[in-house]
Amino acid sequence: MAETTDTPTHATGTPVPPPRRSTWRHIGPGIVVAATGVGAGDLVATLIAGSNFGYTLLWAAVIGCLVKISLAEAAGRWHLATGRTLFDGWHSLGRWTTVFFAVYVVVWGFVYGAAAMASSALPLQALFPDGWSLRTWGIVCGLVGLVFVWFNRYAVFEKVMTLLVGVMFVVTVYLAVRVTPNLGDAVAGLLPVLPDEKDSVLNTLGLIGGVGGTITLAAYGYWVNAKGWTGPGWMKVMRLDNRVAYATTGVFVVAMLLVGAELLHSSQIAISTGDRGLLDLSRVLESEYGTVTAKLFLIGFFATSFTSLIGVWHGVSLMFADFVARLRGPSADTTTGAEVASGRRERSWAFRAHLLWLTFPPMVLLFQDQPFRLVIVYGVLGAAFMPFLALTLVWLLNSSRTPREWRNGPLSNTMLAGAGLLFVVLCVKQVWDQPWSEFF
Repeated sequence: MAETTDTPTHATGTPVPPPRRSTWRHIGPGIVVAATGVGAGDLVATLIAGSNFGYTLLWAAVIGCLVKISLAEAAGRWHLATGRTLFDGWHSLGRWTTVFFAVYVVVWGFVYGAAAMASSALPLQALFPDGWSLRTWGIVCGLVGLVFVWFNRYAVFEKVMTLLVGVMFVVTVYLAVRVTPNLGDAVAGLLPVLPDEKDSVLNTLGLIGGVGGTITLAAYGYWVNAKGWTGPGWMKVMRLDNRVAYATTGVFVVAMLLVGAELLHSSQIAISTGDRGLLDLSRVLESEYGTVTAKLFLIGFFATSFTSLIGVWHGVSLMFADFVARLRGPSADTTTGAEVASGRRERSWAFRAHLLWLTFPPMVLLFQDQPFRLVIVYGVLGAAFMPFLALTLVWLLNSSRTPREWRNGPLSNTMLAGAGLLFVVLCVKQVWDQPWSEFF
């Protein structure tokens, strides 16, 4: 096992000793993971939950944030407690993890790249209806994301993400206040009650599992290291950072559920599923509250989508660079948190190759319908990743691979095992719902 260190270094080589106590000024990676994990699709899912069930599932949205706190904390704890990267831990479980990740990161990245560019383009086209086409806006967003991540290190990336999160926060809270929520009903919505509808259990589980949960939860440990945190001395800081991250996510989710409950549920207004549902909401906001509110919302919509784009461009490319380093036969210091903290990963050819993969090949999908079979495989792999993450973290953090002091306690095991079971159920449902008869 690689040695751990309590004195990480930045790319400049300057030691960064752990603080004596965690403070707000250290917050950073958590904001990045919150911004990346909450995409336009998550906001639409929450809006539709509010539209269909009012405040009934508010408790489920809150539990979803607690589940993500446990997963991100576990990923960050592995990186800090062992001094090893998460992929290095996966590799120790067997070659099957390498095969799964390799297939996942290639197929998922190809389809996600197109989806992220299209999602970022939608609000821009709505803001400038006489301007470029959706495809052109999508290509521009992809290229801007590529150039930004290619030429900037983590410190600048974090600052820009924080700025965009600020925009998202202001817009979502403003909308929640603007619709004048019924606070009594909202408090009642914190009681765990299932709606009296068909498939209410699966819909509730989907809301719990779907908000803010992607491969970016696994990337959190890499961002923790990129910040310069590499030893157990940073554990308290990481935990505060993680809680702030998902408290922020909770604000986004609750705010959008309030908007769905008050603006859509009360008026029986239906919106589209997927990212286009936010365009439907923009039109409703314009008719109810005027053009300024609608434009402000579209700006928030763009911030939500673009943070997901550049967050994946950076975080998943960082993971891919680590994956390549491990495959090439690492020495003792190539798969450690200190290596990620040095900034060398962000300058590697593997990091930049994956950036190019996320940007250029997916542009083909912007000019045609997404290939049917590829989309099915994408859906299955995406559904399989979260149970893979939860259950492998349970395995790693209860084994001798983790120093005894930092292994899972009863609460962590309960949360991670519950998350694993939840995501297994959702994965089975996703696989079952695929039109397999048309696949062959």
